[in-house]
Amino acid sequence: MRQLAEDNQSQWGRVDETGTVYVRTADAERVVGAFPDGSPQEALAYFERKFTELEGQVRLLEQRVRRGASASDVAKTVETLRRAVSEANAVGDLASLEARLDTLKGAVGELTAQQAEESKAALQQAIAERTAVVEEAEALAAADPAKAQWKQVSAALDALFARWQEQQQNGPRLPKAERDELWKRFRAARLTIETHRRAFFAELDAAHKDARGRKQELAEKAEALVPQGADGIPAYRALLDDWKRAGRAGKKVDDALWARFKAAGDAIYAAKAELDAKDDEEFRGNLEQKLELLNEAEPLLKETDRDVAREKLLAIQRRWDEIGKVPRDQVRVVEDRLRKVEAAVRKLDEEHWQKNNPERKARAEGLAGQLQDAIEKLEKELADAKTAGDAKRIAEAEEALAARKLWLGAIG
Repeated sequence: MRQLAEDNQSQWGRVDETGTVYVRTADAERVVGAFPDGSPQEALAYFERKFTELEGQVRLLEQRVRRGASASDVAKTVETLRRAVSEANAVGDLASLEARLDTLKGAVGELTAQQAEESKAALQQAIAERTAVVEEAEALAAADPAKAQWKQVSAALDALFARWQEQQQNGPRLPKAERDELWKRFRAARLTIETHRRAFFAELDAAHKDARGRKQELAEKAEALVPQGADGIPAYRALLDDWKRAGRAGKKVDDALWARFKAAGDAIYAAKAELDAKDDEEFRGNLEQKLELLNEAEPLLKETDRDVAREKLLAIQRRWDEIGKVPRDQVRVVEDRLRKVEAAVRKLDEEHWQKNNPERKARAEGLAGQLQDAIEKLEKELADAKTAGDAKRIAEAEEALAARKLWLGAIG
């Protein structure tokens, strides 16, 4: 009988002979339910599981508080669980659950203050971030429209608007007055940018239109020069200068008009190339004659007689001019060879002039006389030094004498 009584009760509850289950509280006990179709052990286990489920809800709430759950949500849940514990049809230490809920209720105040501070800081951060977006937009609006790279400006403005939307959707809600004021500034900056952009492209379209008309006219003039062939080249070059000054007409239009303008130029220069080819063929014989003249002229590079060199070169130059033009690709080759001969003969003239310049001769003769006198004097001094056996005077006299003789040889 004693064993049976022990099976019908636990620390926190019991089951009577009718299957009624009681839970013990600090003051007394109260009925929590009945389990008539099972054993006392099954009855107690059933209502103990009810307690375990309730304790699990309290434990879960404690975990949420530690993770920083919303203070208002915690407060509501505490009240809900207090009612559930006070009316719980469960067997277990209900008093401990109420004590834990009391502790949680005390933590709500601290959690509320902490979260209010965090919310305030988050709000200030959100205002700062939204203000930064507005200030960047205003900086774009304040930039000189004439220097703006509009593709980059538009991309930057789109990125700023995307940041604004992301902050508005995912950030804390700003007070209405501040939100409206910031949006007003952002909208004004965006409107300024759009106004500048439209004005820029309107002006650009006008400039493109003018350039398009001008380049259309230039292409037509270039095409009109084609029948003139090579004679149209000077006029075409003038048109090309005008083309460079005409400005941009938009890439597609520019490319199309340039293709026409260039095609006309290609036709004109093709006619010139054909004419040059005929001339080159005609001048091929002239080239052979001038090459023969060069063979005759180049020995003058080693000629030392100025008069002979001048006479032969003048004859060669007369015949050179009489022969006429050579093929274009050979003009510089033969001209450079003749210039080299001319330079050599000119050098002979210059050297002759240097030697026979009356003023220079007079100066040289005067200097030569002075050097002769100095040499005679030094020779006498050297002889005296040798007689005296003065080694120092001998060395100085010999050095001075050698220098004067060298100078005399240079002007002789």
